[in-house]
Amino acid sequence: MKKDFLSYQAQTTPHPLAMEVSHAEGSYIFDSDGNKHLDFVAGVSACSLGHSHPKVISAIKQQVEKYQHVMVYGEYIQSPAIELTKLLAAHLPHPLETTYLVNSGTEAIDGALKLARRATGRSEILYADKAYHGNTFGALSVMGYEARKTPFGPLLPNCHPIQFNSDNTLEQITTNTAAVILETIQGGAGFILPEHNFLSKVKQRCEAMGALLILDEIQPGFGRTGKLFGFEHYHVVPDILVMGKGMGGGLPIGAFTASHRLMSLLSDNPKLGHITTFGGNAVIASAALATLTEITETTLIAQTLEKERLIRSLLKHPLIKEVRGKGLMLAVIVSSAELASEIILACKDRYLILFWLLFEPCAIRITPPLTISDDEIREGCAIITDVLDDIQKKTL
Repeated sequence: MKKDFLSYQAQTTPHPLAMEVSHAEGSYIFDSDGNKHLDFVAGVSACSLGHSHPKVISAIKQQVEKYQHVMVYGEYIQSPAIELTKLLAAHLPHPLETTYLVNSGTEAIDGALKLARRATGRSEILYADKAYHGNTFGALSVMGYEARKTPFGPLLPNCHPIQFNSDNTLEQITTNTAAVILETIQGGAGFILPEHNFLSKVKQRCEAMGALLILDEIQPGFGRTGKLFGFEHYHVVPDILVMGKGMGGGLPIGAFTASHRLMSLLSDNPKLGHITTFGGNAVIASAALATLTEITETTLIAQTLEKERLIRSLLKHPLIKEVRGKGLMLAVIVSSAELASEIILACKDRYLILFWLLFEPCAIRITPPLTISDDEIREGCAIITDVLDDIQKKTL
């Protein structure tokens, strides 16, 4: 199987982890040799309710038996998509009321950029240094990492970086700016939180200049930070909200939400201003609806902050410089990229799944399912501290 994996499936790196998966349940992934791996990554923040959550599975099965794909997005009335977008609107502040369902976060980013240009009649897009919004050409154009962009250029014109958390960059937002796109919490950069009301200041400047604020909640969204969406911590409401990852309970989905007035611009002049075949797919929308319902009707969001406190209390060690992030979107920062990799790979050998971040080489990702138990947290953190102790002993 590994030989076929390397031969026939396109690879993203020269050295994939290549664990052969048998099945997954709750907070654990089981390999083909019968080993049980505690998952502290949750499909890179995608499996909000863990693996094979019974309510998600039930919703999928019920919908599959009715129908699957029947028509391109937006033509037929399909209750799963309607109920999902209606429930989102019920949990979002005014004027975020109308949602366009797509297939992934990066597709939602492209849709949001198109909407901003259509709404303002302007072309300039400002994005943050070290930003990550996905890998389609639009999303890649607003990635704040030039070395990853250059091999694929030229990209979209008139996209320019600003500094995250810097008031000095506010003046770069002008009457030429269509939109500023920011991650509410910078993910690939190392789980960097906004500081000193930065997001509010950007929104105020956007309003003064007639520009739009797009917030990327693809990773922070759906309860991961202790609020349904991360922006709720920072007293700001975006003009366009982008979501994905944890939205689908493990199935591929993305979306962008705006006011009804803004979103209606994509339906005319030109018609079909944004189209997708499989967006709003009934099976995936059913899974997303079950996920959102479970997150909003239980205490999972409140538990997220309690679980963060538990993790922080357990991960105290001389080799840990700091723990960044919020809720269950955490990054352990160590002194070097080599040490981070050593820890991740040593924990892998002890059946704990950790992972890297894109642009911060000294970071270790901890983004477990929101459903992870306190005992499972203790189990995983004990493995991390044991590995750290072993590494420390080798250096003495």
